[in-house]
Amino acid sequence: MLTTREELDDRLPGAARAWLDEALAEAAHAADRPDTGTGTPDRPDTGTGTPDRPDTGTGTPDRPDTGTGTPDRPDTGTPDRPDTGNPHSGTGTGNPPWETRFASAGRHCGPEHADAVRALLLIEARPAAPDLARLYAQGTAAERRAVLLTLHRLDLGSAALPLVEDALRTNDTRLVAAAVGPYAAAHLDAHGWRHAILKCLFTEVPVEAVAALADRARGDAELARMLHDFAAERTAAGRPVPADLRTVLALTATPAAAPTEES
Repeated sequence: MLTTREELDDRLPGAARAWLDEALAEAAHAADRPDTGTGTPDRPDTGTGTPDRPDTGTGTPDRPDTGTGTPDRPDTGTPDRPDTGNPHSGTGTGNPPWETRFASAGRHCGPEHADAVRALLLIEARPAAPDLARLYAQGTAAERRAVLLTLHRLDLGSAALPLVEDALRTNDTRLVAAAVGPYAAAHLDAHGWRHAILKCLFTEVPVEAVAALADRARGDAELARMLHDFAAERTAAGRPVPADLRTVLALTATPAAAPTEES
């Protein structure tokens, strides 16, 4: 769960609180004057180099990518580019100034608070789906994670699903864990959600990260079949079956709730 503004005020030093106040004011100003003419497609080209088909762990070698969990750009808790001249800068790019704040949140407020600060900025700015896709595509792994963690609070409907799908194509465990939150639970279709579960098992992301797991897995015979197939592949390859697989499989055995008749 992300830290609230009140909790941040208690934890941040004075200079960081002042910086956050200014950042949120800039984000609120951007929300009052939205720029809808970006022309940016809502499906980002993130340059991850991963195939369009998600790696769900089925039909793929059991030996995982040795780069699992390693982002395409380092997350040191501070942006990997300076404020001046970076892709988020409001100078010369037409992008609002709050996006520079979004990129530098870790440096000004500390890496332990960066997700919460970035979430507050997104909630205040209320970017349209194309602008959010651009912010995600330009961002570091830490910035992308913050976007994913905040999706369910941005009232975007299903327009941000391409961002979830992109994260699930990576082997960065932090992005995968962020992608299976409340937004995915609400908007991924059954096929996509099942493959997200397999992705978690394949990359060893704990299934506790999956929002609404028990509700969506309940009585899902197709998910149970996929889990059995995955377990059989692992066993045949001499690889251990993740304990979390048994957890999810037990949930699928729970009968779906029967509809109740109104009295």
